[in-house]
Amino acid sequence: MTSTSSSSSDLKSKQREFSQSLHGKDSDKKVGVSAFFNKDNKAQEVAINDYLKHWDGKTDKEAEQRRLEDYNQSTHSYYNVVTDFYEYGWGTSFHFSRYYKGEAFAQATARHEHYLAHKIGIKEGWKVLDVGCGVGGPAREIARFTGAHITGLNNNDYQIGKAFHYAKKFHLEDQLNFIKGDFMNIDLPENSFDAVYAIEATVHAPVLEGVYSQIYKVLKPGGVFGVYEWVMTDKYDETNEAHRKIAYEIEIGDGIPKMYDVNVARQALKNVGFELEFEQDLADSDDEIPWYYPLTGEWKYIQSIYDLSTFFRTSYIGRQITTNLVRALEFVGIAAKGSTKVTAALEDAAVGLVEGGRQNLFTPMQLFIVRKPLDAK
Repeated sequence: MTSTSSSSSDLKSKQREFSQSLHGKDSDKKVGVSAFFNKDNKAQEVAINDYLKHWDGKTDKEAEQRRLEDYNQSTHSYYNVVTDFYEYGWGTSFHFSRYYKGEAFAQATARHEHYLAHKIGIKEGWKVLDVGCGVGGPAREIARFTGAHITGLNNNDYQIGKAFHYAKKFHLEDQLNFIKGDFMNIDLPENSFDAVYAIEATVHAPVLEGVYSQIYKVLKPGGVFGVYEWVMTDKYDETNEAHRKIAYEIEIGDGIPKMYDVNVARQALKNVGFELEFEQDLADSDDEIPWYYPLTGEWKYIQSIYDLSTFFRTSYIGRQITTNLVRALEFVGIAAKGSTKVTAALEDAAVGLVEGGRQNLFTPMQLFIVRKPLDAK
């Protein structure tokens, strides 16, 4: 075993042991508030500090470099801390979607996932890799929709446990598998997957060529990669202080080392050898209901009575109620020290996402469909 693989194995082992001490027994069966109360407070405090240590308000190159170098552990800590908040507010698919008039929130979420599978062309029986699979919501939906066998790659042990739990709960064990791994060093056979997709996940990569080259490696020649990428748009100016503030709010609240613009992502895909077949910013449309509506607190966008509870939890009012509750629990010692800082960071992200969307500076759904050439070596 090389020193690199040995250190990687050591990191995985330490992260697994820490997750077990943090989340407790049978944590995969607990969701939202009940999961939040199941934490070990001392371990939770360590995870919070580990996540927030690189986000100190600084946006200079040195601060960015620290975040980029610590992407693996930082992302692992981020999802240890925020997964319960995400499930509480968002369900098991941690992504935005386009919303159509008369379409319920859950329906829009499923359609967004189906659309990606359709554009890729995933077929029954294919071997597909989901890079950054979360707790497996999209993998379950796409497995049902296409009949493909999907392997989810994730660097967070807590989320992997939940993904297996849900797969068993919904009787999809034969179609789904989940593995622990670093998408900057995918330890899977080369040329082994018919397709790969990523939904708002590869933004956590410190260098996009790094994660894209790993995806290229495991794809079969002729295989397709489809991604909903988080990027700043052509309207974003990094030298503009107001623009950079929005990007930083998104970074701190979403555990992202650095937000790149769309041109960087497009060029990175080409640099590693992919052939670009299709691209579209799905957020750059005239949709009557904007993609960021769940975060706005504007009740006029609600499409269904079933959306009320979801919208209340994700809206500004709901987030303030959650923040104040967490603050009170932290004050009396029930919630770990620093928990309120996490809700504040998530609030920063919501503000940045909405403002970035309104000014068309940011998109969470820059769709790229690319192919590995048939003659690729």
